[in-house]
Amino acid sequence: MHDILPDHTLQENKISAEAKLWFGGAVSTLRESATRIALRLSEAGHEAYFAGGCVRDSLMGRKPKDYDIATSARPEEVLALFPNADKIGAHFGVILVKADGTHFEIATFRNDGAYEDGRHPESVTFTTPEIDAQRRDFTINGLFENPVTGEIIDYVNGSADLEAGIIRAIGNPVERFDEDALRLMRAVRFATSTGFEIDPATWESIQSQAHLLKQISTERIREEFSRTLTNPQRRRGLELLVDSGLMEQFLPEFLPTRGCEQPPQFHPEGDVYVHTCIMFELLPPDASLELCLGVLFHDIGKPPTATYDEEADRIRFNGHDRVGAEMAEEILRRLRYSNATIEAVVALVYHHMQFMHVQQMRIAKLKRFMARPTFLDEIELHRVDCSSSHGMLDNIEFLDAKTAEFAAEPLIPSPLITGRHLISLGFSPGPKFSEILEYIQTEQLEGRLTSKDEALAAVHEKFSSD
Repeated sequence: MHDILPDHTLQENKISAEAKLWFGGAVSTLRESATRIALRLSEAGHEAYFAGGCVRDSLMGRKPKDYDIATSARPEEVLALFPNADKIGAHFGVILVKADGTHFEIATFRNDGAYEDGRHPESVTFTTPEIDAQRRDFTINGLFENPVTGEIIDYVNGSADLEAGIIRAIGNPVERFDEDALRLMRAVRFATSTGFEIDPATWESIQSQAHLLKQISTERIREEFSRTLTNPQRRRGLELLVDSGLMEQFLPEFLPTRGCEQPPQFHPEGDVYVHTCIMFELLPPDASLELCLGVLFHDIGKPPTATYDEEADRIRFNGHDRVGAEMAEEILRRLRYSNATIEAVVALVYHHMQFMHVQQMRIAKLKRFMARPTFLDEIELHRVDCSSSHGMLDNIEFLDAKTAEFAAEPLIPSPLITGRHLISLGFSPGPKFSEILEYIQTEQLEGRLTSKDEALAAVHEKFSSD
């Protein structure tokens, strides 16, 4: 079906405020730049439309993050108009044009050949916009927009699905996922970010073809997974990944959290999985990737450490923080996250049980605890951990008070003495240095030492040089 929606239809009302502002001359630089590119193609006699996600987002009233342009111009014709363009994707009909510091993807209308690797077509043939729309993944991503008039060109009934809030594969969903198994993860991400329901036939195909995800590179899966977790509706994304069978394909270690019962006096909300889902829901919308992963993994060590204490008549998970940190590191390395992300998430998981002891910590230990680079994410993890279970937030109230109390100076001030001072006292560099300097720092943090002279005197009194 070919619908060019007139201005008086419901679709015109759904065109984003950004798109409408274009006609009055007040427009974002991004859309203006994309429109200039499309106009240049049109003036040369080619069809040129905005395509895919930018059209979907505009109709939903969201500001597009980028603009893709679909055109009847062949790659060589695009290059003739934009001689400085990047032709790295020309084999697939894709040219990158840079305008105003941003790269815009210009793709010739095409029909894809067989997908032998489950990701890329073996060949492409250039064709019409109607056939081009049929090769795309979901109907809400198969829309075109005339950049100047705002008219929506719909060959796949995407406008109706957008209006109804449905994620539906274009054509036969089995074929769409066979072509590119990453679409399995994308379906979940789109359902998460839009709040739309997944069409029953599409959902059934996701479940039956979840195993195809193993064809996809770890890096691509990781990126889709991260984008789902960092979406404010991350709980729904997590539940969809689990219920679809996709989680089993790339992170099976998480699944035993379902049915892993917890002591009801501390966790009336239910098992570890339910507890984690509620924590996801309680996180702030802009929670960092590291915090989201920390929440996901904070109790992943409970299933393998679960025991029943008959004397106390309760379930215990001794050492689950340590085991969970080890599991998190192994999983994140397998998924090829950056070393910085791995280090931060492992710290979140490893330290999350230490919050129960903060009110008993000596000042020096407490200051070191609060000075760690992951502390802000750790305290947020502790907040949602408690809020989703027993509801006791006294440790956070204590730490808030201590934060105010310590605000006048750095938590870890400049050292009173250094290794050079120890050498001047006759100490030889070695492991003893660390012991001495840590002792002096502890005394400094406790407020018992306040000057270099006091520190040197303490070294003389407690340690002897050989």
